[in-house]
Amino acid sequence: MSTDGENEYFCDGITEEIINALTTVKGLKVIARTSSFAFKNKNIDVRTIGDKLGVSTVLEGSVRKANNKVRITAQLINTLDGTHFWSKNFDRDLEDIFALQDEISLNIADRIRENFGHLNIQEHLIEAPTQNIEAYNLYLKGRYHHLMWDGPGIANAIELYEQSIAIDPSFAMPYFGLAYCYAMAGSWGNNRDLLQSSEENLTKGFNLDKQSYVGYFSKATLSFWGQWDFIRGHKFFLKALELNPSYTEAEEGLCELYTAVGYFEKALWHTDNILKINPLSPNHYFTKANIHYLNEDYPKALECIEASLSINPDFTHPIALKQLCLILMKDYEKLNDFLVQTPLAERPEECRVLYKLVNPKEKIDVDISKVSFMIKEDSGGTLFPWQLFLLVHLDKHEMALDFLEEDIRMRTGQIINFMNIPLLKPLHQYQRFQDLLQSAFRAELLPTDSEKQIRTEPLKALMSAVEIDTVLEIFEKGMTVEKWFQNPSLTLRELAEKVNISSNKLSWLLNEQIGQNFNEYINSFRLENFKKIALDPANNHLTLLALAYESGFNSKSVFSAFFKKTEGMTPKAWLKSHQI
Repeated sequence: MSTDGENEYFCDGITEEIINALTTVKGLKVIARTSSFAFKNKNIDVRTIGDKLGVSTVLEGSVRKANNKVRITAQLINTLDGTHFWSKNFDRDLEDIFALQDEISLNIADRIRENFGHLNIQEHLIEAPTQNIEAYNLYLKGRYHHLMWDGPGIANAIELYEQSIAIDPSFAMPYFGLAYCYAMAGSWGNNRDLLQSSEENLTKGFNLDKQSYVGYFSKATLSFWGQWDFIRGHKFFLKALELNPSYTEAEEGLCELYTAVGYFEKALWHTDNILKINPLSPNHYFTKANIHYLNEDYPKALECIEASLSINPDFTHPIALKQLCLILMKDYEKLNDFLVQTPLAERPEECRVLYKLVNPKEKIDVDISKVSFMIKEDSGGTLFPWQLFLLVHLDKHEMALDFLEEDIRMRTGQIINFMNIPLLKPLHQYQRFQDLLQSAFRAELLPTDSEKQIRTEPLKALMSAVEIDTVLEIFEKGMTVEKWFQNPSLTLRELAEKVNISSNKLSWLLNEQIGQNFNEYINSFRLENFKKIALDPANNHLTLLALAYESGFNSKSVFSAFFKKTEGMTPKAWLKSHQI
């Protein structure tokens, strides 16, 4: 969805809420936030978007907020041919924003069900998390900064979340936002005060909402990154995914945990699963690349790195990882070219020196005389521990082990993967290194294989044979005598009310018993009616489109597409073939 710049945070928040609501509809594939937002404010053909995301339908629209009013326009578009099969404008007071989000989400789910097949849809997809709109507005601003994933963004998010809580202490979501921000900020450097603040906010949040998947994700993040507690982290990541199987942030966290403990096969399975619903996330490709790098499969790591950088060329994580892979692949020419051409490369001089140390027999023009100075002057702030790598390959192994012990004590970022970091392999021979491994990764500290297997249960019958026969009798009269199909705005829910059953039961009946989705079923009656009146000489003065509208079709494109799909020719050609 597009927005006015001043209220971008509001539009992004509303769009994310609708995405999250739709993910709760089982059987509906919903592309995650990162990939969906890749097309925000871009004029790209909907068919191209469909190809890139692997989807048949796109939601397009805009959000405008002014004072106490909000206007949202939304339309569903078929990515195969660009057909609009639903569109609507919504004008509401800001106080009605949660009811509006619910209404839009239900409308979208209903239209998809009517066009593509059976879905069980809840009565409500969004419940109001707070009654204070200003607290919600501040939360959305905090979330907007939070998702920038950088130091200033996290700092701004913390301030805004705290303001939201001050206005409405009964609003759970900003507590979980704070908990995550404090957990990540505290994890880099083992800041116990920040980690304690994360724990305190989690407690407050769960006192208000015990079933928040965002809360369990924040709790898992604190356990895994902040405390290196793999068992609890694993438990809470799985709980978040149990509550929302489409929550790719939690599944990526699970991948990172599996990677740290060396469960590479599991980690790769989950990255592939994530990329099905978030195919344009540079971070997910980086996560997959990191697994291959730690598993010493550098060509595959580079493939994933290039995929990540093709989406975001300025993403520093895959840039730094590419440097390490080129060192380990012994390709100095490519490495040097990359360093020259990439302003965002991490520690380029240290990188060249490290290459020379790792590959001492290669004749390359690299001065390693300043390496000791580089180590002393290292001030941190990078994704990978260059200082540690240089010490290892200078054969200063005791000093390297001292640095490694300190990094582990401080739980510094990517050092959590130290068990399998290729550039630390020379340290494996030392008992000190083996002791470090045991202290972090001994068997009783690792998660067991406790993931529940996802099974596709056979669809249960929602109606008895007697109910089915009764409804079909009512349909027969309604369609042939009362001609319900002539109502161009007829919906599945309205039809369900006419026959006095739930919309979920009607959807099941049409798709599983009759073998047609709602639109196919209704349009088949409209088509037969059109054919009948089109052949009646009394209607010769009317256009074919007028007859189509009289039969209940409300769009020329829908009528033409359905007619050609059913009859194999255009309406005009069909009429000509049936005239004597």
